[in-house]
Amino acid sequence: MDLAPLYISLKTALLATVITFVLGLYGARYVMRLEKYQGIIDGIFTLPLVLPPTVVGFFLLVLLGKNSVIGKFLLQFDFSIVFSWEATVIASTVVAFPLMYRTARGAFEQIDYNLIAAAQTLGMSEERIFWRIVLPLSWPGIAAGTVLAFARALGEFGATIMLAGNIPGRTQTMATAIYSAVQAGDRDTAYVWAGVIIIISFIIMILMNYWSNVQKKGKTAAWVQGG
Repeated sequence: MDLAPLYISLKTALLATVITFVLGLYGARYVMRLEKYQGIIDGIFTLPLVLPPTVVGFFLLVLLGKNSVIGKFLLQFDFSIVFSWEATVIASTVVAFPLMYRTARGAFEQIDYNLIAAAQTLGMSEERIFWRIVLPLSWPGIAAGTVLAFARALGEFGATIMLAGNIPGRTQTMATAIYSAVQAGDRDTAYVWAGVIIIISFIIMILMNYWSNVQKKGKTAAWVQGG
């Protein structure tokens, strides 16, 4: 059995999660510091979460296709995003980004502002406050968002097949491999890839719940000892 879809899916999901992690953190920080148009920017960042993945893929195709400004520019270097592995990463990143962004923003909003105000009175810069106070305090929520983003990127289908296609050994992920197997009447292969996705996602969720419980127990123990 060809394991290329597994390799492509894991490679795509890992890189998309790294990109989403960085963009999600800074996106949440940027929106929270806005004084105007916060609702509009938040809506734009969250839009891929509520739109059908095929619609997201269509707009990505319009934006990055060969006839677009970006596409024509890249063609000068003999490179096209459409039907490339990079397209699978872009599609997965765009679809998974809202999960990371919303989770990170929720974690940031739960931080006691008095801690930030105290740091400001001590002369700490905004960057140092973010890295030394905000990020550590919101880490459990950020970790949960990272896991959810990875799981979402791993199972992405609609936007991927629109932008990257379903080329075996190149852009065919496990999700698109299932689609091809069903179309060909090969249910055995479809069951295998569906089972692999379920197992990987289930393991990720178990690890996330375990890590969350460890964090909660650590905080409880610290509270008891402090009391």
